[in-house]
Amino acid sequence: MDIAQQRLSATFNKFFDSEKSSGGLLIICTLFSLLVTNSSFGAAYVSFWQVDVGGLNLEHWINDGLMAIFFLLVGLELERELYSGELAQLKNALLPIVAATGGMVAPALIHWSINAGTSMQAGFGIPMATDIAFALGVLAVLGNRIPASLKVFVVAFAVIDDLGAIVLIAVFYTAQLSFWYLVGAVGVWILLFALNRFFRVMSLFPYLLGGGLMWFLMLKSGIHATVAGVVLAFAIPFSHKDNDLKSPSHKLEDVLHIPAAFIILPIFALANTGIVVGTDWLYNMASTNSVGIIAGLMLGKPLGVTFLCYLAVASGISRLPPDVKWRHISGAGILGGIGFTMSIFIGNLAFVGDMELINAAKMAILFASLTAGTTGFLWFTLLCKPEMTGSKTIVTGKAT
Repeated sequence: MDIAQQRLSATFNKFFDSEKSSGGLLIICTLFSLLVTNSSFGAAYVSFWQVDVGGLNLEHWINDGLMAIFFLLVGLELERELYSGELAQLKNALLPIVAATGGMVAPALIHWSINAGTSMQAGFGIPMATDIAFALGVLAVLGNRIPASLKVFVVAFAVIDDLGAIVLIAVFYTAQLSFWYLVGAVGVWILLFALNRFFRVMSLFPYLLGGGLMWFLMLKSGIHATVAGVVLAFAIPFSHKDNDLKSPSHKLEDVLHIPAAFIILPIFALANTGIVVGTDWLYNMASTNSVGIIAGLMLGKPLGVTFLCYLAVASGISRLPPDVKWRHISGAGILGGIGFTMSIFIGNLAFVGDMELINAAKMAILFASLTAGTTGFLWFTLLCKPEMTGSKTIVTGKAT
């Protein structure tokens, strides 16, 4: 393991651990939400999330407000990866970039081909997403069957996938753009960027205050307010020196790990997985939108990831890490089909106001994500059995 790899492992361990640990809590929250929604308390439970608070209902505050904080964490993670992590060197970044591209394009094309020309074509972005928490959770359970480089690979391509989701939301799911509010948001970001680069202001307070204002202006602009979280991350001072954990970016990322994993995402799950399983659930699962989502996540993800990675390696553009085999790449692609959080998030934006279609989409997302997670686990369990030699664990012939 080289110096860059050691630095990466030291800096993203907390991110990896918090994300994988939150997976179990997300499952509990989802099951609770499903059970309550389909019980005698269902109507009251669904109505609770629609209670108006300051002009927005609770569900909007969660999806537009709390999730902006989650995306701030994603932005900080992406910034760190770009400056000092796996994405800092082009030769290391190319493979996860290619994987993320294939894992976004193939599912979108599958959904689009099935739903083109219909009102449901707006859902093409739903199967493009990968849920970091659940994917890392499955890898953690698999333990020493997973090479260290594969964990790095999955984290990198899932973070790039999230960046793609942010771009998708900004470009395709902006219903009406208010130009001057957008100009105001951009102006605030430029001011924060100047405080960082030219005045070297190292206190977090002005960045968080400006971020709150930028969030409000972005909300008013028509572009989804969560975008403010990602762009704010790149205005906060960051140091890429070895073992420098004192920069504002590092400090904020460290503070956000636990609340994002154990508060924000579970609350999001509680508010957004209240799916009514009616007598027509089988009919809804057979709709073209649901089929597009399921096929996109379960087939498009592994095919897109594996095929584009193969082309990149075969052409000499990129290379596989020494301890990673093609079965690992295919397995990572299968786990990429766990859409969950981001898929549900995009589904809410794709079909605003159509609760029946959103409900059916969520059902398809849960089914596909559960199947992808189970299939990925079985894939690695059956094809990547560890071998013990002395005190070291050998995975596919390489020591970890």
